Parts: sequence; C-alpha cells; structure tokens
Amino acid sequence: MCTQLWRVLALASVAGASGRVAQYARALPQLGRAPRIAQRSRALAAASSSSGDAIGAQREPFVSPVRDDGDGELGSAVESTARTGVANALYKFTRPHTIRGTILASFAGVARALIEHPSAISLQLVPQALRGLLALLLGNAFIVGINQIYDVEVDKINKPFLPIAAGEISPQVAWALVLGSLCGGLLTVRLCFSQLIFGLYALGLSIGGLYSLPPIQLKRFPIAAGLVISTVRGFLLNFGVYYAVREAIGVPFRWNPVVCFIATFMTVFASVIAVTKDLPDVVGDAAYKVKTFATRYGVRAVARGACSALGGAYAAATLLALLAPAGVFRRLPMAVGHAALGVKLLATYRRLDATSLGSIKRFYGGIWQIFYLQYALYPFI
Repeated sequence: MCTQLWRVLALASVAGASGRVAQYARALPQLGRAPRIAQRSRALAAASSSSGDAIGAQREPFVSPVRDDGDGELGSAVESTARTGVANALYKFTRPHTIRGTILASFAGVARALIEHPSAISLQLVPQALRGLLALLLGNAFIVGINQIYDVEVDKINKPFLPIAAGEISPQVAWALVLGSLCGGLLTVRLCFSQLIFGLYALGLSIGGLYSLPPIQLKRFPIAAGLVISTVRGFLLNFGVYYAVREAIGVPFRWNPVVCFIATFMTVFASVIAVTKDLPDVVGDAAYKVKTFATRYGVRAVARGACSALGGAYAAATLLALLAPAGVFRRLPMAVGHAALGVKLLATYRRLDATSLGSIKRFYGGIWQIFYLQYALYPFI
C-alpha cells in the first residue's frame, strides 16, 4: 500500500499539479507492470521544473538510476564503457543491434541468391556487394539517427546512454551525420544499382524518415509505426537484397517460394519488434504521453500478445515445412530450425519479469537474438 502511495505521489510531482494525482492513480494499475516506476519517477521529479510546468516542458539533463540494469546496447553500462570518446559516441549513434540485423539480412539474402546459382559466385561480385552493404548501413544510420534527434527529451529518461541525450554529440553534429548518411546512401544506390533498386531504397528511407519527422511522426500511432518497421525490415530489405544480387549476377528476377516465405515471415517478425521495442521505455513514454501499446495495456499484456503472434508464425512455418510439396523447402532444416526457435521464444517469454527493467531489456534483447538466428537459418531452408 505504501509503495503504491509513493508511486502516486512521485508521478504527481512530475506532473507538477496536484489535480493530476487522480489521473496517475488510475494509470497505475496498467503501469504497475512497468519497470521500477518509483525509481524512474523520482528521477523525473528531480528533472522537472519547480514551477509546475506540464510534462512536456524543458528538463535538466537526466541520469537514469537504473542505467546498469540492462543488456548491451539496450541500456547497460556495457555499451557506455566498451569504447571511449568519439568512437563510442558514433557506435551508439548507429544503434548496433539494428546494424547487426541489417548486416545479417544482407549476408543471408546474398547467400540465398548465390546458393541458387553457385556457378555465378565470383570475387568480382565483392565490390558491388560492399557498395550495397554500405548503402544499407547508411540508410540504417539515417533512420535511427533522425529518430534520436527528435526523441532526445524522452531518451534522457528511457535511453540516457545514447549520445545526443548524454551530450556526447551536439544536435548540429547529429544533423550532419544524418544528412551525410542520407545523401551518401542515395548517391551510392543511384550510381551503382538499377532504377528499381533505387526506388525501393528511396521508399524505405522516406517512410523510415516519416516515422520520426514532424509534423507527421508516424511513431505517434502504434499501428502506423508497426507498419513502417515491418515494411522496411520485412519486405523491402529482403526483396531488395535478393533482387539486387540476381541483378548483379545477370539472372532475371523471378519469385522464389523461399524468398516469399522469408519476406512474409520477417514482416511478421518486424511487427513484433515494432511492438516490443517500446516495452523498456514505458515509464518515459507515459510521462511524455507517447501513445504505445505498452503504455496502454502494460508490459505483460503486450509481451504475451507479441509472443503469441510470433509463436503462431513459428508453428505455421514448422507445419509449412512438413506439408509443402517436395522440393519447395529443405524439409529437415526448415521444420527443425523453426521448431527450435519457437521453443527459444517460449523460454524467453517465460523468463520475463514484467516488474524488472533489467528483465524487460533482456526479454527485448532475446527477441533480437531470435531475429538474428532466423536470418542464420534462412540460407539453409
């Protein structure tokens, strides 16, 4: 009872108006599953202005009291101490867990296309492959960078280790990095790839930018935000890489059932990531009135729904491997691999403690681990 009362009072001090105590009291049953609300609320109270400004008002620099309660790039001291100075700031600015996903997707897509045409494998393909990877990494940097620029105030609460929120990179430098990545990526693709690939790339950058750029800011709408992430990481990335490789080796494009499967499956997976990425940020998002599924329904409910959807996809993939006509998939790795990843997903969910920030971050990190493993499986199915 005392704990609940403290939570109400702490959140009321953040709001800066006693009339909002009842509002936060009503919110606590939903946010009670959020991580360490009392600790984060004390930090928010210290950061808020004494004049009782609204939640969206200017704040002093925020230092998270639970900074060391996470995993890797998701917010622990590991990321902030692994490197120093400029290199560390640039490393964090690129959001390494998204970089790994992009690189794995690229290598898996290349491997898939070359497995179908082993006679086309040649060292002459390496420069073009590197140019394609560079373009994807620049596009990734643009999308995650523009998001950090416009999320800086919320990041001071949710992700104080990020370089703009931590004051390691100025807004001017961040804009230079973002615009340089945008121009460099577009120029690389325009000069080195076909018009279709350039169009797909530009589309991905456009909707990825609109995710964060005002006045549209699609991230304000949970369903629209999910569609953006699933489209970019699901369809555009997988289709684009596969088509670009076939184009490079001089093979006409045709639909491949395995590529269609992975593009569809990873669209579902990216939708799950789009939903679960907000779980560690539920306290800061609630304070800044950012509407996400996590702030509306609570951590446990969102995690359960996301894992149910992804678990259903793994069950469907396993059945598809067993029921598809011979020759469509490699039956054994397709069935066993997806069944194993489904079991890993279940174990990841069962370890979730929805009241612990560290556990929530490990859960989200576990979702990304399965994402990586899915791409590792892709060339073999």
